[in-house]
Amino acid sequence: MIPGVSSRRRFKDLSEQEILALAISSEEDDARIYRSYAEMLREEFPASAAVFDGMAEEEDEHRRRLIDLYEARFGPTIPLIRREHVAGFYARRPVWLVENLGLERIREEAHIMERDAQRFYEAAAAATTDAATRKLLGDLAAAEAGHADTADDLEKEHLGDEARSDEDAEAHRRFVLTWVQPGLAGLMDGSVSTLAPIFATAFATQDTWTTFLVGLAASVGAGISMGFTEAASDDGQISGRGSPFKRGLASGVMTTVGGLGHALPYLIPDFWTATITAIIVVFVELWAIVWIQNRFMETPFLRATFQVVLGGALVFAAGALIGSG
Repeated sequence: MIPGVSSRRRFKDLSEQEILALAISSEEDDARIYRSYAEMLREEFPASAAVFDGMAEEEDEHRRRLIDLYEARFGPTIPLIRREHVAGFYARRPVWLVENLGLERIREEAHIMERDAQRFYEAAAAATTDAATRKLLGDLAAAEAGHADTADDLEKEHLGDEARSDEDAEAHRRFVLTWVQPGLAGLMDGSVSTLAPIFATAFATQDTWTTFLVGLAASVGAGISMGFTEAASDDGQISGRGSPFKRGLASGVMTTVGGLGHALPYLIPDFWTATITAIIVVFVELWAIVWIQNRFMETPFLRATFQVVLGGALVFAAGALIGSG
């Protein structure tokens, strides 16, 4: 027996009373989720918060209609049955997970929620024989299908073109400050700063395994250092750069990736094959940095190219010369 699975009911085995109870609890949960979205967005994106407040009120109205029908048919006591009690029933992502994915992802999640609810009410209506219950569930399925129009109306009311443009620009700015900028700094540090020790070791020893170990140690050590430095340097409260944990994670991971890119080729036993492959990887890394700077940081392409390629070439030359000497 698998814990948590054996006790779950199949949807087709639910009674009409249980289906209504499930619908009530689902509407309560969805309203709670929409209000959570509204609260997390209220300070920075007030217009979008107002949209989610309106959607939560819609869910409250659905819940009230379901409760009225339930009481008329089965009395005042509603059994506790939730999504997780039903095998194969749709699940909601944790609010904290969606929060970390940004404003546009929250909007997309709301559309997924409405689509899932629509399918549930269609299945529930098909499984019901009572005319009044079937009518209400069918009406709610239509309402969920029409929530895209409701959301559009709410957006027109609270989120005009100017407000939406401002919020999208703010979301992009925060994405750049929280993820792109620290990640870019980490990629640059990992790609450039590890060039010297890796290629110095390579030319000094011409031992690919030793070079790989040095590259691995340099990459992981630099990633840990950059991650902690970024996280500790700014709590984001005044600068508006976002969560220090997110920035530290982006910086640390990208630093490690940048260093490992040209350390991994030294798993190839042949020294010159590994070295040529590593040089090609370095070239790709440097051009990736140039593209990110131009795409997200709006750095002129030629200036970014000059800065990155020149810096990388100087560090590579220093490592090769030191190792050869």
